[in-house]
Amino acid sequence: MSIPKSFKAAVVHEPGAQNVVSDRSLAPLESGEVAIKITATAINPVDWKMRDHKAFINSYPAILGSDAAGTIAAIGPDVSGFSIGDRVFFQGIIGKYNSSTFQQYCKMPAVLVSKTPSNISDEQAAGIGLATMAVVTAFYDKEGHGLTAPWEDGGQVGKGKAVVIIGGASSVGQYAIQLARLSGFERIITNASAANHEFLKKLGAHLVLDRAHSSPEEFRAAIGELPLDFVFDSISAKSTQILGVQIIQATKITNSELVTVHVVHPDAIDPDAVALGQSEEPKVDVKRILGIGSSPALRYLSEPLARNLGGEDGYIAKGLFIPNRPRVVPGGLNALEEALALNKKGVSGVKVVLRPFDL
Repeated sequence: MSIPKSFKAAVVHEPGAQNVVSDRSLAPLESGEVAIKITATAINPVDWKMRDHKAFINSYPAILGSDAAGTIAAIGPDVSGFSIGDRVFFQGIIGKYNSSTFQQYCKMPAVLVSKTPSNISDEQAAGIGLATMAVVTAFYDKEGHGLTAPWEDGGQVGKGKAVVIIGGASSVGQYAIQLARLSGFERIITNASAANHEFLKKLGAHLVLDRAHSSPEEFRAAIGELPLDFVFDSISAKSTQILGVQIIQATKITNSELVTVHVVHPDAIDPDAVALGQSEEPKVDVKRILGIGSSPALRYLSEPLARNLGGEDGYIAKGLFIPNRPRVVPGGLNALEEALALNKKGVSGVKVVLRPFDL
């Protein structure tokens, strides 16, 4: 397999413009990099937010996309452990156009690439990277809750504790439930529409409340006598941020550990939620995290995550981590605007994915 001199990419030529399929080429591989032929790419809210609000875009024409699966097309210097043709998945690098995913080929640091195990499809693999890294940052980085990761010694830090995950049926919420389970939490409580309750229990949730009627008091009752470690907000709207603060305050936690609500989208923290968190005891800090695995500050998490998720002996192959269910939009890059619109409108319990990718 080789990289063609010219291939197709979805290009945003100016601020606010729609994606247009155009020709481009890939910069030469540098030390530690692999080239990937993309076979499927997932759609995340950050993709249309970048286009609509010009976030994370440094120059035009721009190439977006931050989540994909494919096959290794070329291997750069100083790379080991990969062969041409290996199936892989990865979180692309936002703002670095040679490592964006709305194109037929891209290049990535090999240490941030996971091998796709044989028990999942490329459509499933394409939606793992970005949302999982958001949860990993919120759970295990010092800017989030600072837990010990499950792949480290003593990673079962949730034993004897409860955790609340708001929005369990979202892409991020599904991965949060599973990472909470891998971290050993004794009681994982979430909320979702009734149609998703049994599915979320299979992922590891112990109690699933009705999304339309879940009050702070109902969450407190579901937590029971176990200490609540923290609340994770996978939706990060104004209403869910306020709910997260209310849940913590309803539990009347009095220990010395700071309990936080984590906001995963790159939007402003709601000022009303912040004010509510400081209005009574216990005080609640609202933290905002952004899980960009290529960030030097997060490589200590993203690199071991890539190793432990993928391959034939990783979490996915062992059935310990289940990818989001894909909703495939056919038509490849030509259908990108349709896929972005579908994601922006909102989906429940599934990940929007583009495939086939050949034009």
